[in-house]
Amino acid sequence: MSTGGSQKRVNLQSVAEEAGVSRATASLVLRESPLVSAETRKRVIAAMHKLGYIYNRGAANLRRQRTGTIGVVLCNIGSPFYSKLLIGIDEVFVDAGIVALLVNSAENTERQMRQIWRLREHGVDGLIICPAVGSDETLLSEIEKTGLPYVQVLRHVSPTAGDYVGPDYAGGTDLAVSHLVRHGRRKIAFLGGDRVHSAACERLEGFQRALRRHRLESDLIIPTDLDNLSDFGSLESLMASASPPDAAICYNDMVALSLMGRLLSEGELPGRDFAVIGADNLPQAATSFPTLTTIVTDPVGVGRNAARLLLDRITEPRASSMRILVSGQLMVRESCGGPLP
Repeated sequence: MSTGGSQKRVNLQSVAEEAGVSRATASLVLRESPLVSAETRKRVIAAMHKLGYIYNRGAANLRRQRTGTIGVVLCNIGSPFYSKLLIGIDEVFVDAGIVALLVNSAENTERQMRQIWRLREHGVDGLIICPAVGSDETLLSEIEKTGLPYVQVLRHVSPTAGDYVGPDYAGGTDLAVSHLVRHGRRKIAFLGGDRVHSAACERLEGFQRALRRHRLESDLIIPTDLDNLSDFGSLESLMASASPPDAAICYNDMVALSLMGRLLSEGELPGRDFAVIGADNLPQAATSFPTLTTIVTDPVGVGRNAARLLLDRITEPRASSMRILVSGQLMVRESCGGPLP
């Protein structure tokens, strides 16, 4: 609460006198109490700024046995998708007066656990975690040893254990298949299909379920290296075969945009000669040529829901675990042939 250097120490009583209120009222303003009027709050804050008063939030949190911080453990902080997730998390935490501490597991399970324990050492009140590839239910038991409330986000390591918030991956992929079928596409591939975590498995389950319902061939699942956008797996050899696919649903928009670039370089127009659908609705999808049809996974909405659920879990640690699926939609653009007439 000191302004530092040799300046006179400014205390809460000084702020109250400057604002013309009692010390108790000034304290209520600092604690963001709804009992204080907007006008009074404005006067107290103005007095704080004028006098250079700095609220010792750490001491206040210590009295409450909370730090006002949450650990966010992501597997790839360089991805624009995860940036959108963080926007949703931040919106909720800012309103709650909470600071998020972000760490990166880099898809490494050992590093992931080290980061979790370091966050615990820093006294975070809870965790939001997107499990790294290779995580299993051991991750949840290790988190429970820390005593921290947690919410899994985007991926989960168990279909039932622990709180989870994520997109309805299966439902979104089902929508994409059904749309292609209505446009006359009959041989649909899934590009980037590798069952490395729950999000990938759910996408493929939705894909295969929809193909079975429409009585289509269901074995065109093409694994690729998602970190290498020039890797199209066996798709190119299939395209050169006697019975080539006529459409592809891609694991994400980055894969889809790369595929469209390859098609254009070979003189084929996506949407006319070959249908392409991505996922995640990144900003580039609306500005590409042709514009990219994409499955909307709403990472901002997922982030908001995960943050709210974690705050609820901190307040009610014994409540039953919850699974929240954020339903998406299909953003239809030119790359799949456009909307139906």
